[in-house]
Amino acid sequence: MPITDFNDRMLSLGLARVSEAAAHASALLIGRGDEKAADQAAVNAMREQLNMLDIKGVVVIGEGERDEAPMLYIGEEVGSGNGPEVDIALDPLEGTTLTAKDMPNALTVIAMAPRGTLLHAPDVYMDKLAIGPGYAKDIVSLDMSPSERVRALANARGVKDSDITVCILERPRHENLIEEVRSTGAAIRLITDGDVAGVIHVAEAELTGIDMYMGSGGAPEGVLAASALKCMGGQIWGRLLFRNDDERGRAAKAGITDLNRIYSRDELVTADVIFAATGVTNGSIVQGVKRQPDYLQTETILMRSKTGSIRRMIYRNPIR
Repeated sequence: MPITDFNDRMLSLGLARVSEAAAHASALLIGRGDEKAADQAAVNAMREQLNMLDIKGVVVIGEGERDEAPMLYIGEEVGSGNGPEVDIALDPLEGTTLTAKDMPNALTVIAMAPRGTLLHAPDVYMDKLAIGPGYAKDIVSLDMSPSERVRALANARGVKDSDITVCILERPRHENLIEEVRSTGAAIRLITDGDVAGVIHVAEAELTGIDMYMGSGGAPEGVLAASALKCMGGQIWGRLLFRNDDERGRAAKAGITDLNRIYSRDELVTADVIFAATGVTNGSIVQGVKRQPDYLQTETILMRSKTGSIRRMIYRNPIR
């Protein structure tokens, strides 16, 4: 008989070890200019640690299709095979360019939930909108224009439009979005990469200064971001974007039939989830890896949606 109980309390520390191992492995490649090597180091370490966990896991958000990725590909079975059946969403190195260039907010990221409860998002773009906790449901939506979203959030906070700060991924496709948001008087925090971190910023607006995230980015990263917000509080919506028939075919392969559906946070992640992220380079969520003569030090944020608990953990690993 398969074990169906999702023992998130016992598994959470193991998940932290997985993200820590990936961060340690990629740390030696910070600032070295080799994105592929940094990513591969993180993949190898993450897979090795995952296979030490007593789970019967399946990667639903990973490095790509089986023919594109030799390890941590979508559908790969990981873990010891003894334990609960779980879905795993991961990005062994969110911010390969950030790592290669030693820029802020590179993370190793992983989420785990009971089997069948994480959206199997295809590798396409997703239009995303996110705000932090404490707001009424659906005060903003993807069907609103960017300027309407800013005004709605400002009204909910009881502030001027100019008091709102929006995080947007800096890409040519967002030029019109950026122009419209700025027309309201709102401020914009542009990021070059790493939109999982970008979305997480809204959950701690008092620390990060970011009230809202909007724009298109990878759909798999949308599921990871939703996992974090399910633990921290906040709202996120996502709508898949398709550029061609090949991408629509990927959605069909993932079991998605309504190509225009808008997914809420609890539709992207339908059950309790645990989430871990470890800093590779310094950022506004966690500190990056610190290299000392005799040890490496990491900071990890570990969260459980069931309890709403958030732990920040410092780990020193002796260099032998």
